[in-house]
Amino acid sequence: MRVDEPMSWPVMSRDVLGEGRVSSFVDEHIKTPSGEIIQRQYLTHPGAVAVVAWCEDTDEIAVLRQYRHPVKMELVEIPAGLLDVDGEDWLLAAQRELAEEAELKADRWDVLVDMCTTPGACEESLRVYLARDLSDSTRPEGFVLEGEEAHMSWDWVPRADLVEAVLAGGCQSPTLVAGIMALEVARLSDRLDQLRPTSAEWPIRQ
Repeated sequence: MRVDEPMSWPVMSRDVLGEGRVSSFVDEHIKTPSGEIIQRQYLTHPGAVAVVAWCEDTDEIAVLRQYRHPVKMELVEIPAGLLDVDGEDWLLAAQRELAEEAELKADRWDVLVDMCTTPGACEESLRVYLARDLSDSTRPEGFVLEGEEAHMSWDWVPRADLVEAVLAGGCQSPTLVAGIMALEVARLSDRLDQLRPTSAEWPIRQ
């Protein structure tokens, strides 16, 4: 089976064209295996985690509605957040995001899918967890909803409705699309009990 392999072509020069709160915009000249020098520009990114919180009893998933200014839409999303706390465990980050955004906690966690969100333009890597055996929680002490999150809402939506919305083009968040469709594949192929454990390697972040 063919799988992604680590590889890094030599960077001959690197300039930071702009710096933001989360990402920097960089310009690099890269030497290809044939000796050609090519120029590529992309955004740096700390990485992220997301959570498909699935209530199996009702067959519903916790989803958010959040405004995303770059695309000028309020998107249907799953809880997610940046890996921007130094040294924070990936699973703990996902658990924190679930509590912050949906006030939920889970007793069962598995790795659902790993992905590069936009590998031609951004170095973001994303891990989506499947959270089950859910119960109510409280937001972490000191956490305050700000910016878009202050206007965010969440609700339970039937899993089948989300699958239909994705296939109909009604839900376009890449995090939600990847998570919902990965869950559907795992469910239909009877692989829910064979998902990777939370300790599974994440090679792109090694």
